[in-house]
Amino acid sequence: MIRAEWFFWLVGAVFVAMALQMVRDRSNARRLGSAAFWGLLGLCFLYSTWVTEKRAPAEPLGVAVLVMVCLAGFGRTGRGTPRTTTAEQRTAAAERLGSKLFIPALTIPVVAVLCASLVKHWTIEGRPVLEPGSETILGLGIGSIAGLAVAMFVVRERRAAVPVHAGRGLLEAMGWALLLPQLLAVLGSIFQVSGVGDQVGRITESVLPEGQKYLAVTVYCVGMALFTVIMGNAFAAFPVMTAAIGWPVLIEQMHGNPPAILAVGMLAGFCGTLVTPMAANFNLVPAALLELKDQYGPIKAQIPTAGAMLACNILIISLFAF
Repeated sequence: MIRAEWFFWLVGAVFVAMALQMVRDRSNARRLGSAAFWGLLGLCFLYSTWVTEKRAPAEPLGVAVLVMVCLAGFGRTGRGTPRTTTAEQRTAAAERLGSKLFIPALTIPVVAVLCASLVKHWTIEGRPVLEPGSETILGLGIGSIAGLAVAMFVVRERRAAVPVHAGRGLLEAMGWALLLPQLLAVLGSIFQVSGVGDQVGRITESVLPEGQKYLAVTVYCVGMALFTVIMGNAFAAFPVMTAAIGWPVLIEQMHGNPPAILAVGMLAGFCGTLVTPMAANFNLVPAALLELKDQYGPIKAQIPTAGAMLACNILIISLFAF
């Protein structure tokens, strides 16, 4: 049986390998800080297995996170020059390959869907091929490996170090913002455990007029978007707003359809993702990679779309969830 834990070990090993590359890259003035940051992240992936199995304490993970925060916060991470092809070589290769460049990218979702829908039912000697409950994440991992293999075949590259160097360059370009979704998702869980959702729910119930379901739907969707703007991640806002309004008001009191309310409510949160700099990996990082003059250009361009989507989400829940 293929376990999801193996995929996490592979991710951790890749981070450690890239950290070792950073140590040797003297073009990066902050190479030691960068190597420490990403190396610690990779070791956390490996060490966390023992934590989940109750064979090791969780405190070292917390210390590692604090060290990583200090490294990023004090500007000790930087960007080097990976040993890869030049811009001219990449342009020439892109012109030569054309639409074939999309094949590796499309391989990942195709394999992921096959694993989640077909391979999940396969068994060997009565045991499932994929770990039950982890078919989707395993599909993504297997799809990524397959996509890498297809990419190397398409571009006729035989050296495994080349994609690692190229990936390291992208990793350094994105920087610490790459981890922001995970950190903000954890923040949402902390808010939920600390009772923020319950308190917001009490305030909302005391203000909302009884029986006004359309007003409640509007408050839920707008609240999802606003909390996402503050937290930078709809996954962080979801447990708070669902505990406050989605479940107790719209589902229990007004007998709304749970899948419709919760799924579209999450989509309303994504409207907030489009308009917040807190979602750095969606908005600020692309501006940096594309070297845009206005770092908030993507946000400004997405505001009309976010507003229209939010209005549509409110309408969809109002019409189809009750």
